[in-house]
Amino acid sequence: MAIHVYAISFPSLSFFLVLIRLPRFDSGANNILYQGAARPNVGAVEFNSLTYVCQVGRIIFAESVPIWESETREVTSFTSHFSFIIDTQGKASSDYSAGLASFLAPVGSEIPPNSAGGFLGLFNTTTIDSSGNQVVLVEFDTFSNTDWDPEVEHVGININSISSVKYAPWNFSLYSEDTADAWISYNATTRNLSVTWSYQNSSSQGSLSHQIDLTEILPETAIVGFSAATSHRIERHQLMSWEFNSSLERKAIKEKNTNRITIVIGVAVPLGVLVIGGCIGFQILLCWKRRKRSYQYMEGTFGINDDFERGAGPRRFSYKDLVAATTSFSSERKLGEGGFGAVYKGYINELDRTIAVKKISEGSRQGEKEYVTEVKVISQLRHRNLVQLIGFCHDGGMFLLVYVFMSNGSLDSHLFGKKTPLNWNLRYKAARGVASALLYIHEEWEQCVVHRDIKPSNIMLDSNFNHELGPRTTGLAGTLGYMAPEYIKTGRASKASDVYSFGVVALEIATGRRSVDPIEENSQIGLVEWVWHLYGSGNLLSSVDKRMNAEFDEKQMECLMIVGLWCAHPDSNLRPSIKQVIQVLDFDMGIPNLPSKMPIPTYQEHVASSSSHEPILTNSSLEVGR
Repeated sequence: MAIHVYAISFPSLSFFLVLIRLPRFDSGANNILYQGAARPNVGAVEFNSLTYVCQVGRIIFAESVPIWESETREVTSFTSHFSFIIDTQGKASSDYSAGLASFLAPVGSEIPPNSAGGFLGLFNTTTIDSSGNQVVLVEFDTFSNTDWDPEVEHVGININSISSVKYAPWNFSLYSEDTADAWISYNATTRNLSVTWSYQNSSSQGSLSHQIDLTEILPETAIVGFSAATSHRIERHQLMSWEFNSSLERKAIKEKNTNRITIVIGVAVPLGVLVIGGCIGFQILLCWKRRKRSYQYMEGTFGINDDFERGAGPRRFSYKDLVAATTSFSSERKLGEGGFGAVYKGYINELDRTIAVKKISEGSRQGEKEYVTEVKVISQLRHRNLVQLIGFCHDGGMFLLVYVFMSNGSLDSHLFGKKTPLNWNLRYKAARGVASALLYIHEEWEQCVVHRDIKPSNIMLDSNFNHELGPRTTGLAGTLGYMAPEYIKTGRASKASDVYSFGVVALEIATGRRSVDPIEENSQIGLVEWVWHLYGSGNLLSSVDKRMNAEFDEKQMECLMIVGLWCAHPDSNLRPSIKQVIQVLDFDMGIPNLPSKMPIPTYQEHVASSSSHEPILTNSSLEVGR
């Protein structure tokens, strides 16, 4: 078990960091508080007894968590990852309830009286929708209460109320006793709260997101924890593990009441001189070390600058040039925004060229790492299917990447949006091109590069509808619906997880359906499961995108869809290499025979490449289709 709370303060900066890592729950731990019926049991949290009805159990982290700062309005970013089991004990849907929730609430929050059942230990009839509530929760609700719930079991985001502001259907009975993994993330820049979940013994996944401003809901500090409840119908709730991390950076503001410094002046002045002198000396030393480290970091990281300046790769732009190109990064120029920063459209007069500029968010350490990787690694790749990184900038601590602008937008806008649907030739070309780009970074370059985020929104189209797999613009290393089961489980990306993502994209290209959208209302069957079922029943082509009006090559279509299923095989060891994918797509190799039913995911380690080097994990930008 590891639990750490850091409050790091300097005269110009306060930085609060909370790190919780609980792979199991033991009775001796004093940083977790148990309330109600909750108790540790054999390494897990048992929230309720199976003997008694109408029970509530809660656990909370014993330390308060900084959420926001009133003077600067700085807000924390946080991520919570936990695994849990809800067990119906083999009962019918009418014989179990109510659910489990992860919540943030004011310090001192206690279990309300009469809060069992659908109130989930967080509300009661008095506070069900009170204007005085200060709580944010994500609920895994196993019973539909007609007074406030949708008509289905669901996962919901709730703000100050037992009613969800956003929810997704959750056919919980299919996953009773299965261990679920859930991720809850809040991005302080975008104000986006996102929830994703998956299961250890199923490939089904779900997601949900909603924009909220925590400064309008929660106090500056809050407690974080879990709550579960039963009604007259009993089910078992267990929390198996929990990881939580949050960070809040805030700049100090000058003290407005200067009179405070006059108190006890006879003692304070000499002591203050000593302390201030020490602080100044420390700050000078710290700043000198920072400047030296920053200089060494920039020079060491970008020692390839000289090569760039000589024309051997992308050029270095000045910040002034990019400000002018994007009209001071105006909102009218913004193309999109992700976890690392925003992307802007610009124009460089000197080059007579339209560009896309990714501006890394200030203070984003992960974004800086992305910048370093992009410039040092991707700029060295030379292949006709790799997107052109034409420049970079790191003036004054600002980090910017400059790419070729793609005028026809992303592939997803043509597959799922209102833009003109692509014909079959362009779709097959897109799949073949992405595969070609992956072959290069996986096997043909001097060191393996793993992309980690292959999806249609990263495949861009130029004016001639050539396809480019573009730079990732989210803060996540991967996107739910495209992440391989073992990647979700272990957090380790590989060539095999890239191949899985490619397989999902191939199925989306063929069907015109999003991987994360349920095939039917109130169903959690995803795209891969649905297509695999049709493959097993001999009706594979019935899933083809109807907007193509049956104008496609049947042999190619069948080939692409079977290759997609092969790549999306739950067992990473049974997926093809990207080289085999290309051989099948080019009909240089026979189409494989797959099981008629989709196999259950396994988590064996994928066989490593024969290369002596570890793969490079990158947010690489790949261009395909030229």
